[in-house]
Amino acid sequence: MDLDTIREVVVARERADLRMLGASTAVLAGGTFLFSEPQDQLERLVDITTMGWPPFEVVADGLEIAATCTLAEFAGAAPGRELGMPVLREGWPGTALFAPSCRALLASHKIWRSATVGGNVCLALPAGAVLGALTALDGVALIWAADGSDRRIPLRDLVLGPGHTVLRPGEVLRSIRVPRSSLLARTSFRKIALAPLGRSGAVVLGRRDPDGRCAVTLTAATVRPIVLDFAAAPDDTEIAGAVGALDPTLWFDDPHGSPEWRRHVAGLLARAVAAELRVRES
Repeated sequence: MDLDTIREVVVARERADLRMLGASTAVLAGGTFLFSEPQDQLERLVDITTMGWPPFEVVADGLEIAATCTLAEFAGAAPGRELGMPVLREGWPGTALFAPSCRALLASHKIWRSATVGGNVCLALPAGAVLGALTALDGVALIWAADGSDRRIPLRDLVLGPGHTVLRPGEVLRSIRVPRSSLLARTSFRKIALAPLGRSGAVVLGRRDPDGRCAVTLTAATVRPIVLDFAAAPDDTEIAGAVGALDPTLWFDDPHGSPEWRRHVAGLLARAVAAELRVRES
């Protein structure tokens, strides 16, 4: 869609170029959502894909994933400039969640090559499966604040509800760091949709860390990613109790599934995920 209110596109080269962000100025990365509907409030876009951020950077305590990393790079459909995804998969089993989370999106491979990890996270949509995967892996967002300071926010605390985050005006998501313990974790993934090619109605992701601790993350079915933490792989009673105890207002309602259906199927998928984590634990 043409955005006929846009008067200027700024090519960002350094952090100082982001200072103009505000009510009438927005970040442009992949643009797959930005150009999908009218944005009448906007007059200027700041393109951050020119900042030169590598998709992946191995750091001392894990992996830093740039906000401008495309879904294709994230899924391993295209190798990163600095580090190929096959290398990551071989050494870090936790990255097994990357590709299926992208496949849980209702998007073509053309979209995969332009849509970004940061866009999927910041849109904060219930069906944001990349957001769910990085939340399941205990990802922590690096936020560049408008005053030049930095802050780090766990992804499980970033999203407040559909389309709503704790990001403040002028803030930019720079990257997401996945800790080494999550990269070394064993994982499990389940999803369901009302139609074979439809938007996911429920996605459940499991993670068992090297120390035995487990987390089961619900997304798509809920208004924001919900992480259930356990000291060890939960049994059916524990997982059913944890899912059943969730606030009823957390279950999402749209044409892709009623809250009642989503609660039911999320419970079934969570039990399957927990069972797989128990098998791998034994």
